[in-house]
Amino acid sequence: MSETLRLARDLISRPSVTPEDAGCQALLAERLERLGFQVEIMQIGDVANLWARRGSASPLLCLAGHTDVVPTGDESLWTHPPFVPTEDAGWLYGRGAADMKSALAALVVACEEYLSGHPNPDGSLAFLITSDEEGIAVDGTRAVMERLTDRGEHIDMCIIGEPSSSETLGDTIRVGRRGSLSAELTVLGKQGHVAYAGLARNPLHELVPALRELTEIHWDDGNAAFPPSSFQATNIHAGTGAMNVIPGECQLRFNIRYCTEQTMEGLQGRVEEVLDRHGLDYRILWRDVGRPFLTAEGRLTEAVRTAVQEELGVAPTMSTAGGTSDGRFIAPRGAQVVEVGLLNATIHQVNERTPIEDLDRIKNVYRRAIEMILGR
Repeated sequence: MSETLRLARDLISRPSVTPEDAGCQALLAERLERLGFQVEIMQIGDVANLWARRGSASPLLCLAGHTDVVPTGDESLWTHPPFVPTEDAGWLYGRGAADMKSALAALVVACEEYLSGHPNPDGSLAFLITSDEEGIAVDGTRAVMERLTDRGEHIDMCIIGEPSSSETLGDTIRVGRRGSLSAELTVLGKQGHVAYAGLARNPLHELVPALRELTEIHWDDGNAAFPPSSFQATNIHAGTGAMNVIPGECQLRFNIRYCTEQTMEGLQGRVEEVLDRHGLDYRILWRDVGRPFLTAEGRLTEAVRTAVQEELGVAPTMSTAGGTSDGRFIAPRGAQVVEVGLLNATIHQVNERTPIEDLDRIKNVYRRAIEMILGR
């Protein structure tokens, strides 16, 4: 059994459903300390975070990821128990096998192999690992980056082991992500009996024209790096449950995934202009989920692309598609950020799994990228 597979199995066996870490970071910390890393556990609220650094010279290359996983759902639907890592027909099954405990194992083993032959790299190495990536993402990487900035620590380059691959290992490298802006809108009306509509004010009727306009806005055409921005209503609720009562208020939740053609402030202003023009009595609670970022061509992108090409024989696509990641908290602090990892076909699903052979293949990509950045 390879060391990468052994460590991945150990991590998967720990039921670290967000924001629980279930001892994963302690396991990783022990290995990193043996390599000479100075390990710091930052417990922030219910969230465990690990910051480990080896060296003080520039550049600082950070290897990042998360130990938390999403809930399993109905475990009876799984072919194998989700927290019993199982090898079956060339696949490793278990919650976190693809997202992203196997990649964490590969990052750590790649670092071990690199340092065994290069104990004095031309720069520094760090690990940033959280148990709050799959959750609300407030006390995880976001909070750690604030602390690092406050004490003057700066990450130059960061490789995140998120499952970026689509059809074959290494076919996609994420070099950016769209911004994500969410909101909870409450439209106020006046409750009343449906037979006496003149004595009430239906907030659903008032919301619908405004919502239709918001869904029909052409926000932008995107650009060379990003697809167009998109508004999506995700939840609407009103009423007491009775058929004969006009609701006194209604709630709408929505999200805007936006490219670098937009700003968060500009989007908020445009939405509120529509609501005001339709005469709604409303309150709105905005949530800045993450700003868009794009890593330009440079030392990091070249190293990771070359590592994929040399180790896997694949010419990767440089992409900004997909959802959000913790890169949204690292990149705005001035770091170059890329995401490269395992296949994402089964992430968050029942029977999450990854090809066993891919574990050491992605480990080799990580080791090769480290060599190209910090020296052979």
